[in-house]
Amino acid sequence: MKPQPGTYALVMACSSDLKVEVGKLGALRLHSGFYVYVGSAFGPGGLKARIAHHVKISERPHWHIDYLRPALDLSEIWFTHDSRHREHQWVEVLAGLRGATVPISGFGASDCRCNSHLLFFDSPPSGAGFCRRVHAILNPHGKIFIKNRLTK
Repeated sequence: MKPQPGTYALVMACSSDLKVEVGKLGALRLHSGFYVYVGSAFGPGGLKARIAHHVKISERPHWHIDYLRPALDLSEIWFTHDSRHREHQWVEVLAGLRGATVPISGFGASDCRCNSHLLFFDSPPSGAGFCRRVHAILNPHGKIFIKNRLTK
């Protein structure tokens, strides 16, 4: 992964139902299943720095997703190196996938008009299926990389 700007999605598994406090959003009840969080990285260090932040567990949470990471297993990271802000488009594509639901309004979307940047699925969403949909809907769109990551 390069220190360039881009958009990313964290695909995370939750093995049991639990409750997590998420900053000003309050309590969020997590259900067993899969959560996908979509974000962008346009600051210093680009995707490389932002993904490195999300891979580790933050001792002092900054973003909404930092509150969830200790409870979820990161299984995949989807990303694209692109100078265009694509996170809102990616959220729309993900929301259109079968079984997608919004677990909490406003999550990760405090600076935009999206309902949420976090989606829930009962079963793991397909990275390849997501890529096909993005390229069909958002043409032109650069290559989307899928990185497997099997740690907490």
